Amino acid sequence: MGSEIQLPSWVSEPCIMGIDEAGRGPVLGPMVYGCMYCALSYQKTLSSHNFADSKTLKEEKREELFESLKADESLGWAVDVIDPRELSGKMLQRNKINLNEISHQSAMGLVSRVLGMGVLLTEVYVDTVGDAEKYRIKLTERFPAIKFVVAKKADSLYPVVSGASIVAKVTRDRALREWVLDETAENMHRNFGSGYPGDPETKAWLEHHKHSLFGFPSLVRFSWGTCTPYFKDIVEVLWESDKNDEDGSTNGSSKRQLTLSNVGFTGYKRKSEEIESSGKGRCKFFQTRKLELLNQF
Repeated sequence: MGSEIQLPSWVSEPCIMGIDEAGRGPVLGPMVYGCMYCALSYQKTLSSHNFADSKTLKEEKREELFESLKADESLGWAVDVIDPRELSGKMLQRNKINLNEISHQSAMGLVSRVLGMGVLLTEVYVDTVGDAEKYRIKLTERFPAIKFVVAKKADSLYPVVSGASIVAKVTRDRALREWVLDETAENMHRNFGSGYPGDPETKAWLEHHKHSLFGFPSLVRFSWGTCTPYFKDIVEVLWESDKNDEDGSTNGSSKRQLTLSNVGFTGYKRKSEEIESSGKGRCKFFQTRKLELLNQF
């Protein structure tokens, strides 16, 4: 039962939920957080589904269990698929968000979504990311009405988390199988293996698909340290905003970085803006097209 289907009456009873992820370690593809929930009174029946840590099951068995989970009207599930570009973007932005924090946000987002659907969650079991106790306190502060159990290997300890593990893993596997590459360069292919950094097939795919100027296809988490060795001969790109002011003034820095606050929203023109709008020190692309920096829109 997906989250878009009308909810049954049991959601108004006290309910439990498990949360787990798939694809935290790979350098390719999305990271997926999945959850499964049911009435507290249904907890004992979960063992009859033979859910287990998805990593211990073969793909065919995971698919079979996922289909049985979806067909069971006493179970609910939801996923959060985090695109590789979003992962890398958050990890490399100015105010960096590390992978643990991204994971925490995703898990809390699933709890909020299920609560918002009208499910009476009273207990949530989570496979830990980072320090288990700190994570539990963080979750409890956000959702004080819910009892949280955060534990290592929760996917092998609690059937409700095992079910969530299968939801996450099957969703990620399907996403990779059906992934449509945005890029259209010649000789691109999909034989990328498991996507894990140590996989020889994945390494060969990265080597074949690197580009000295444009980097990797959007399937790749380019913030991963795994990608660094592939760019020993990368083309150096000098952006206009990184060039020294041609009047010799560096204002204490060899680089000039323009932000929204100094490209038209401050009410006055700064020294760097005068140089930028005049065309001095700018690359030929902007000079030949007579492109200027606007101070007002």
